[in-house]
Amino acid sequence: MSDLASNTCEACRIDAPIVSDNEVSLLMKEIEGWDVIGEGVKKLKKEFSFSNYSDSVDFSNKVADMAEQEDHHPQIILEWGKVTVIWWSHKIKGLHKNDFICAAKTNNISKN
Repeated sequence: MSDLASNTCEACRIDAPIVSDNEVSLLMKEIEGWDVIGEGVKKLKKEFSFSNYSDSVDFSNKVADMAEQEDHHPQIILEWGKVTVIWWSHKIKGLHKNDFICAAKTNNISKN
């Protein structure tokens, strides 16, 4: 488990700082397989592959349960054999440490 995955999300305020490019570089080292996407609003994105639709649904539900516990909610795109998860902080229109925490937790869910 990465150090990030052992953290919990903090309440994100509208004036919370967006993570700097230097912080993004450091935090990306802890979330294997994720990409930063977006030009205006940066987001974290990763695709997870599964052998069937049922496993895709099960994973999506586990990510949704974790998101509800953290009170931080991603975009989840569910397809046959594939789930795409995208994290960003809506209030600040960019990346916050919470996004990296939840990305790390999402990786842990995929390994279980």
